[in-house]
Amino acid sequence: MSPRKRYWMMKSEPDAFSIDDLARVGTEPWNGVRNYQARNFMRDGMQVGDGVMFYHSNCKVPGIAGLATVASAAYPDPTQFDAGSDYFDPKATREAPRWFLVDVAFQRKLRRVIPLEEIKRHADALGEGFPLTARGNRLSVFPVTAAQWKLLLTLE
Repeated sequence: MSPRKRYWMMKSEPDAFSIDDLARVGTEPWNGVRNYQARNFMRDGMQVGDGVMFYHSNCKVPGIAGLATVASAAYPDPTQFDAGSDYFDPKATREAPRWFLVDVAFQRKLRRVIPLEEIKRHADALGEGFPLTARGNRLSVFPVTAAQWKLLLTLE
């Protein structure tokens, strides 16, 4: 029996990498995550075939812009070893990498961006502690329950 499908939210600033960029390239390594909890979700929780909501953050209208799937098992993020990268980590070694990533494959753009302000109006239904509606949450990668996934897609 295969493990059950999981769902995730992954945030990106659209001026750095948008849903349109993912549509253009098809599959992209989700590199540069430098938060241990987000890394652990990718390294320990994500599996090939899991659903991803692609969220545009830090922009005029933040919100869910599209859907993707996890396209690879986690592997070491090569940017941690590149001294010329913004994501270089001098404490990381190839023998003991600190940062991991997964490849993400484009599925589809939503018919419209589901704005954060609209998502917040459904905070009660999404449940206490849902990272998008919880105060002070800065996670770029986090799990979404099947019920939350379904509810968010109804807003499209």
